[in-house]
Amino acid sequence: MTVPAAFIRDNTALTALPLVPEIRLYLATEVVPLWRKTEDQLAEQGVPPPYWAFAWAGGQALARYVLDHPEIVRGKSVLDFGSGSGLVAIAAAKAGASQVLAAEIDAFAEAAIQLNAEANGVRLATTREDLIGSSGRWETILVGDMCYERPLAERLLTWLAERPRSGATVLLGDPGRSYFPKSGVEKLATYRVETTRELEDREVRETGVYALRET
Repeated sequence: MTVPAAFIRDNTALTALPLVPEIRLYLATEVVPLWRKTEDQLAEQGVPPPYWAFAWAGGQALARYVLDHPEIVRGKSVLDFGSGSGLVAIAAAKAGASQVLAAEIDAFAEAAIQLNAEANGVRLATTREDLIGSSGRWETILVGDMCYERPLAERLLTWLAERPRSGATVLLGDPGRSYFPKSGVEKLATYRVETTRELEDREVRETGVYALRET
C-alpha cells in the first residue's frame, strides 16, 4: 500500500510559483518522475490522478488575489473547496484568516495539503468530506478551477449560489473552463498565469477572479 506522504516527498519537488512566490508547494516538475507517469502506472501503485501535484491557473490567480487583498479573509473563517495542493488555503492562512478549512476528497491531496502547510509555516484544517449541500457557516468560500466537469460544476454552483444569502463571500478563480457560470458573477481581477502545454493548450492562460453574487 502506497503511503501518501512518502509518495509525495519521493515524487515531487518543493517549488515556488512565479505568480505566488510567497508560497512553495510540493509539485510535479519536469525533473521528477511523477510528471511522466500515466494514470495506469499510478493506478498500479494505488494512486489516483494527482491533480494536487500541479498548481492550476484558477488556484494561482485566486491565491494571488487573496494575498493582495487580505481583507477578504482577515479574521474570518474560510473554506477552500477543492483545495488540491492547498495553495489557496495557505494563501488565506498567510493573509490572516482566523480559521481555514481545506476540503479535498482525495487522501493524497489531503496529505499534500498538510505537507504544504507545514512547508509554509501555517496551520489549517483539512477534511475529505464532500461538503456540497452542507450548511457550514464559513464567512469566505474560495473555489479555484473547479468548473471543468459538468456534473460537478452544476452541483457545486447550485450550492454556492445559496451561500451569499447566508452572508458568505464566495470568490472563484477560473481560466475559462467550459462550465464556468455565464451570469451571476462579477470579475474582480485578471491575471496572466504561466502554465505548461503538458496541462493546458497554451503556455499562459488569462485567468479571472470573480465574486459570486446573490441571486
